[in-house]
Amino acid sequence: MNKDIPMHDASAEKSNLPVTMADVQRAADALRGALKPTPVTHSRVLSQMTGAEIYIKFENLMFTAAFKERGALNKLINLSPEQKKAGVIASSAGNHAQGVAYHANRLGIPATIVMPTNTPFVKVRQTEEFGATVVLQGEKFDETAVYAHELAAEKGYTLIHPFNDPDVIAGQGTVALEFLQDVPDLDVLVVPVGGGGLIAGMAVAAKATNPHIKVIGVQARRFPSLYRALHNEDFTPQGNTLAEGIAVKDIGAITLDICRELVDDVLLVSEDLLEQAVSLYLTIEKTVAEGAGAAPLAAVLNHPEMFKDKKVGLVLSGGNIDSRLLASLLMRGLVREGRITRIKVELQDIPGALSLVSGLIGERGGNIIDVSHHRLFTELPAKETYSNITLETRDRNHLQDILSALRSAGFVVHITQNED
Repeated sequence: MNKDIPMHDASAEKSNLPVTMADVQRAADALRGALKPTPVTHSRVLSQMTGAEIYIKFENLMFTAAFKERGALNKLINLSPEQKKAGVIASSAGNHAQGVAYHANRLGIPATIVMPTNTPFVKVRQTEEFGATVVLQGEKFDETAVYAHELAAEKGYTLIHPFNDPDVIAGQGTVALEFLQDVPDLDVLVVPVGGGGLIAGMAVAAKATNPHIKVIGVQARRFPSLYRALHNEDFTPQGNTLAEGIAVKDIGAITLDICRELVDDVLLVSEDLLEQAVSLYLTIEKTVAEGAGAAPLAAVLNHPEMFKDKKVGLVLSGGNIDSRLLASLLMRGLVREGRITRIKVELQDIPGALSLVSGLIGERGGNIIDVSHHRLFTELPAKETYSNITLETRDRNHLQDILSALRSAGFVVHITQNED
């Protein structure tokens, strides 16, 4: 564990924190019957891969495919009759928008969702189908959030903040209550962190239930909001991230107070690890995880020594990922595993040369996916040419067998991509 962030052997009930175990329990009572508990499963394959005992809580199986429903519904339930009548507003282009829109509609509360102007149409449509009025404002999310505050003041709406609200935090804490009911002896909870609502609520519930449990946050390396706050670092923009659900510039003030007291460590993960974790969830667990939801698994893959021989609970926080992006990630995963490779083969520009290459590949069980033959744009002599071949193999050993056969036959072969 990071020695800079000490473990606190204390429950939230002993502190003057803005959210307590009693708040989380009240939220659980309020949500009972409206939200079904999500399942928890022990993963034998991931446990073998990591050396830890891996348990997964599938928050991607919520109706809107994310945990955000919990906090949104708890906040809506706790509004006064006057606030419910006036309506609510939220700024979000993702899971928070869906959670607020769906449950506000179910409870008969008018809802307005402010989204950036570049929000994909499918997300706008889904939010409208849940019964909310969508307002597109601002190219950057900061502009969108400011406009939501202005509209709330102008129209008398109640703002439903995605994380910096005690009722929202208490609602998210019910994830830990359910998790520990199913697996009471967990050693560690690993939780994705954006604005901090989920990990703050879960830490309150987990530490009150078992003061010795460790609560570990995970953030995309490009958006380390909590990590920066705990280490007094400035924000440096680093581009986009696959984990867009936790791509938050600054942690909430309320959530930070709780995290300082109760969170044991924060780990950062790279984009490559996030991609790998998304692929593993689909291929091994047969479930769809968005980048943020896969972050805890990415952290365990990156720090196996930290979790070895421990009972580890991973929160798969959501499964809302674009289908085209998911398809691309899966193909990139095959490339990383050496199962899809692009090679460049130099050959004489004579009839049958390419046929000989394809024959050697086919005889050894390789599958040619794509071929491009080049005569003009090459520095090779006029009587020579080359082909770019994309081929599918069982694994890296199978690939090396095919490469050896081609080279033994006299062909010059280059791999035109990294094998990492």
